[in-house]
Amino acid sequence: MEDQATRAYWYAVHTYSGYENKVAKDLETMAQNRRMTDLIQEVKVPTEMVPEIKDGKEKLVERKIFPGYVIVKMVMTDESWYAVRNIRGCTGFVGPSSKPIPLTEDEVARLGIENKEVEVSYKVGDSVNIVDGPLEGFIGTVEEMDVEKNRVRVTVSMFGRETPVELEPVD
Repeated sequence: MEDQATRAYWYAVHTYSGYENKVAKDLETMAQNRRMTDLIQEVKVPTEMVPEIKDGKEKLVERKIFPGYVIVKMVMTDESWYAVRNIRGCTGFVGPSSKPIPLTEDEVARLGIENKEVEVSYKVGDSVNIVDGPLEGFIGTVEEMDVEKNRVRVTVSMFGRETPVELEPVD
């Protein structure tokens, strides 16, 4: 198993409020200039589009999901830790004192900062074997595929009835 010193993980970095974009830009520039793009791979400021009503008109505006935080995908070494900590506007990593804790895969998925694209070898109308969960071993027919939400709707025959179920695709 790869350890923290060789594999890139996502970390939350605390910044001064309002400095998120500046810290992200400075981190990317510093990684380029110091040739550390292999250690500091991606920098994101999680945002979402929300409707805002101004002067009686509704328009979509971009809002930071976590003001005061930047999410960084990096290989944690003494050099990369020091480089991130010394960016102007950065106050430190999220985690106990000097030990940054990487985000879990669930946290990364919920933040939507990393899009894992699953390529599947089936299409609508194909028969598929369900390989995990309570319906493991059942065979169903693919009715609908929602790539955006990473969902597949499959119709399974249970007890003589056709039952639609939503599943996560696995190649």
